[in-house]
Amino acid sequence: MYVVMIASECAPVAKVGGLGDVVFGLCRELEIRGNAVEIILPKYDCLRYDKIHDLQLAAKDLWVPWYDSSVHCSVYFGFVQGRKCFFIEPHSDRNFFNRRLFYGQEDDDQRFAFFSRASLEFLFRSNKHPDVIHCHDWQTALVPVLLYEIYEQAGMTQPRVCFTLHNLYHQGVTREHILRATGLNRHGYFFHPDRLQDNFNRGAINLMKGGIVYSNFVTTVSPRYAWEMLHADQSFGLGHTLQLHRHKIGGVLNGLDYDVWNPEADPHIPCPYGVATLDNKYENKRALRQRFWLRDVFRPIVCYIGRLDHQKGVPLITHAIHYCLQHGCQFVLLGTSPDPKVAQHFQGLKQHYNDNPDCHLELSFNEEISHLIYAGADMIVVPSLFEPCGLTQLIGLRYGTVPIVRATGGLMDTVFDANHSNKPYHERTGYVFNDFNPQGIESALERAIGLWSNFPQHFRELMINGMRSDFSWNHPGQHYVNVYERIRAK
Repeated sequence: MYVVMIASECAPVAKVGGLGDVVFGLCRELEIRGNAVEIILPKYDCLRYDKIHDLQLAAKDLWVPWYDSSVHCSVYFGFVQGRKCFFIEPHSDRNFFNRRLFYGQEDDDQRFAFFSRASLEFLFRSNKHPDVIHCHDWQTALVPVLLYEIYEQAGMTQPRVCFTLHNLYHQGVTREHILRATGLNRHGYFFHPDRLQDNFNRGAINLMKGGIVYSNFVTTVSPRYAWEMLHADQSFGLGHTLQLHRHKIGGVLNGLDYDVWNPEADPHIPCPYGVATLDNKYENKRALRQRFWLRDVFRPIVCYIGRLDHQKGVPLITHAIHYCLQHGCQFVLLGTSPDPKVAQHFQGLKQHYNDNPDCHLELSFNEEISHLIYAGADMIVVPSLFEPCGLTQLIGLRYGTVPIVRATGGLMDTVFDANHSNKPYHERTGYVFNDFNPQGIESALERAIGLWSNFPQHFRELMINGMRSDFSWNHPGQHYVNVYERIRAK
């Protein structure tokens, strides 16, 4: 099968969050299974060019229709850890991808609408006919719309589209200028509740909605999140659209790249370890303390790693820091916030705990340091308000760092409570709480800290259970092959 992945991220060259990891990990698994896979990305100026091998010009005269004219583009080809990647570079005074960042611009809707049109134009002009085009989130949600409304009439009749929803909170709600820009000029046709018109703002179009309507199959990144989208308050206004198309919606749990996240062969930690050599984990705990100037005492280290924003549960992250320090733990945090108010809040916390020998807040993000924290900490908190899948808890499990998570989305699919799960004991891996409030997270922290302090052997068994869990790309890879084969047969 020939699969083209169109995405705004791919680790390690363009990574903001879990999307980049998913695109890379899934592509590699598909190739392992004998499929031909190519990835199309924007040629950002902030790509990790040191991670691209043999970058070369593949097409120098790609003209992409845009408004009433065309934008001249070059397309480059290179290998990213063995994956075949094409990078689209527009030569335009709009300067779409030369911003020194990936997202966060006022014209993100135009930047990624252009990228969607350019990706299909490249496939069309290159005479590429993939069996499946797999696109991700609102940034590439126009791909199936453009394919079936423009390119199918031009002869691209073979591709079927799988569209993956990574996070419904960001939908790409924009105005009619995107229709004019991309050549979807029948405004009355597209401003229709069955197509792209936003469900609540009748004067806006919703790019993610268009992706759902026009795709052959829609996946989201965990079975529980798929259920929550359809049956709980996690649709963020797209509930009616999702219900109309529920026959083609399914949840496929994200995998974790066990080549990157493997404590037995991790180049970023001082002492490799595994289930049979678990005591070596404590050498990494000592190194973590030295790195962040924490005192060397007999206490558990609790950590948080990731974005600091509304979705991730800022109030509960804050409460966990205070609670852990008041109850005999050390706390390490690694993360940044895109929200200035949240960033200021954590800067204040950092100053407050600056002289505390049991706390370190690292308000930046560094992939290499994150490996050391995963390896050195005893527990990791993931108190999300909502969580489509989550990768931090999967990494925690892999590294024997017991997850403490809220019962939402993919966290429910991957962490099973030590005391209350209906799973057999050897499959219980962490602590789960329901209520998004201080009492909720305290209930889980109290049980986790108590087990660490009073029943160390049982805590060790919990660590080993997590390390033996299989959340590799093996199972989701097969699920995606099944999805592809299903939509090709239609």
